[in-house]
Amino acid sequence: MRINPSGNSPDIEDRRGSPGGRGGMRLPGGRMGLGGLVVLLLLSVVFKQDFLSLVGGGGGGGPSLAEGGPVTASPEEERLKGFIGGVLDDAQTMWDTALPEQSGSPYQHARLVLFRDAITSACGFAEAASGPFYCPGDQKVYVDLGFYQELKERFGAPGDFAQAYVLAHEIGHHIQFLLGTESRVRQLQSRNPGQANTLSVAMELQADCYAGVWGHSAARRGILETGDAEEGLNAAAAVGDDRIQRMSGARVKPEGWTHGSADQRSSWFNRGLSGGRMAECDTFRQDVRGEKRDGDVRGQEIP
Repeated sequence: MRINPSGNSPDIEDRRGSPGGRGGMRLPGGRMGLGGLVVLLLLSVVFKQDFLSLVGGGGGGGPSLAEGGPVTASPEEERLKGFIGGVLDDAQTMWDTALPEQSGSPYQHARLVLFRDAITSACGFAEAASGPFYCPGDQKVYVDLGFYQELKERFGAPGDFAQAYVLAHEIGHHIQFLLGTESRVRQLQSRNPGQANTLSVAMELQADCYAGVWGHSAARRGILETGDAEEGLNAAAAVGDDRIQRMSGARVKPEGWTHGSADQRSSWFNRGLSGGRMAECDTFRQDVRGEKRDGDVRGQEIP
């Protein structure tokens, strides 16, 4: 990719130097390792009492990861930060124009939080093992840069456009938040738990398609190079639910999918990449083959 690195993007919060970024949490009484945290979480579930806030000394909201601090990083990690910052800035600049043009809604920038090992957000506590995620509670994307090495080595999806696809997918979730899609889907899931997974898959596939819409724009502006599209399609397929189930040694169970199969993910990403329009991304009314879904999902007031 011909992307201008932007490690100093104004939309990046670098929290890699926080104490929690190395696997601990700062409490009024000192640091607690992740093992101790897990025990407290289990106790909270079993006894239905907030043991985390008790240990935190009743400080109003329990423990939180401290922010700030100097960042020690390898040259490779700093190069990756610059690249991801460039992708972030390019994608959000594109959506500044594309979202109003294609949906009539203004675009508001998301923030990208870089962390190590573990983090707290408005959506709760998360570890790097859970992968990149978008939190609608604070409108931020959270990424541990170490995930990109895992994407290459564990999932077999190398390449800079594969890395860009991951961030563009999370920005796709931000688009869904801005349009109200995310809140309407959560309401439908609450009213109809039997459709929760189906709706979740539709949400994830739409975010894949939105990532493709940005990829289409990048291609038209000469940012993509030979082989980049294949890298993105490979990355989308690599994180399909069926492939992950096989990698874990489990039987493939479509009823348990929350993100979609490898074929679905790559197909919807390719749909956005080829068409370049948000109108191509109506995953709630069509499946990957373009066929109508069942009546429980089709026709819902979801953009």
